[in-house]
Amino acid sequence: MSAIDEDTNPPPRQSSLKTLVGTGVGNAVEWFDWNVYATFAVYFSTQLFNSENPQSAFLQTMAVFAVGFVARPFGSFVFGWIGDRIGRKQSLTLAVLAASLGSLIIALCPTYEQMGWVASALLVFARLVQGLAHGGEMPSAQTYLAEHAPRERRGLFASSIYISGTIGLLAGLGLGLLLQALLTPEEMNVWGWRVPFALGAVLGLIALWIRSSMSESEVFEEHKTQTRALEIPQEHVFVSVMKNWRTGLRVIFMTAGLTVSYYIWSVTMASVAQTSFGFDAQDAFGASLIGNVFLIIVLPFWGWLSDIWGRRPTMIVGLAGSALLYIPMVNLMSGGQFWQLTVAICVQVGLLAGFLSHAPATYAEMFPTGQRTSGFGIYYAIAIAAFGGTAGYVFTWVNNPVGFALYLIPLLVIAVVVIWFMPETKGKDLADG
Repeated sequence: MSAIDEDTNPPPRQSSLKTLVGTGVGNAVEWFDWNVYATFAVYFSTQLFNSENPQSAFLQTMAVFAVGFVARPFGSFVFGWIGDRIGRKQSLTLAVLAASLGSLIIALCPTYEQMGWVASALLVFARLVQGLAHGGEMPSAQTYLAEHAPRERRGLFASSIYISGTIGLLAGLGLGLLLQALLTPEEMNVWGWRVPFALGAVLGLIALWIRSSMSESEVFEEHKTQTRALEIPQEHVFVSVMKNWRTGLRVIFMTAGLTVSYYIWSVTMASVAQTSFGFDAQDAFGASLIGNVFLIIVLPFWGWLSDIWGRRPTMIVGLAGSALLYIPMVNLMSGGQFWQLTVAICVQVGLLAGFLSHAPATYAEMFPTGQRTSGFGIYYAIAIAAFGGTAGYVFTWVNNPVGFALYLIPLLVIAVVVIWFMPETKGKDLADG
């Protein structure tokens, strides 16, 4: 074979295993960084805010949790531009680096007693940095994985995003249980809560190293080559996103109820179960841990089912079931027993997996290649910021789990209606867009 032939031969295609590991490890670290905030909020709220009123301090901490989500649309815009213009790989690499920086700031943050409002301001700043990172990570990782996945198994492959993400969440919950067993409540409040944030910063460097060796998406490379060959002008990312506003609104409406329900049942339940239902920390963390393990188990099943049955039916069953069983599961938790809390969480997350499992594939199938990261990411981040990020705050503010149903259930019903009228995208060729 001549030197010319060697130069023109394309590099070997990246293996599915490397794709799954590369996106999965970084995604798990991102989710760990992002969600340990909600998991450990009950501990550091009185350290970074005025401790004279613990309930008020916790409410302020959950408000900052919501503030972090405000940065997510901006993160989707910035990292989406990078992903759609420069490359998915570069966007993924920078996102995990920014997430680690945010965790490091929180780990080293001074207390309210030491620096007053400056401590609270640093927490807000760190959360904004993490919001930018997570706003870029999710659409970049989901797009990258969807474009690498086999067409006929895209739903199954897509489930790995929430599997790895939930593993990151579980790592935070597991670390919480471990620290509770090893440390006294006073030690947890004073310094124990800093451990997960410091660990997240270190793990981010490992994920950065792994992602630096990954190859770019072939679908994106082909699109980039074709665009250059045909001298197609590149539109400003905002112009491209606005042209797809109808699809974008569909993303918002179909995501709103899902993200509120997910953040209540999967992410913040370890804290909410203590503050709103009277469970002790051990039971709250334990039930959340079991519930998220169950979510990991059912995600690939739902993803596989979406490749056979279709995206629309699985989403409708999952969201409609979550709406119908919300109040019964809240009433079950009110019994105050550990098993009741565990069953309620498992039922809800098991149903939400009907959408979560193949969400990365479904969103990718809704947008063309040149707008896939930013187009989906910006609208998705708006939905997450407006609804998911405020879920814990609204739940705490309402202070009535049954009353909260008047907010959550209509959002789920709207999502079901929107999905009912959308076209089926299962098996779509992503190179066509």
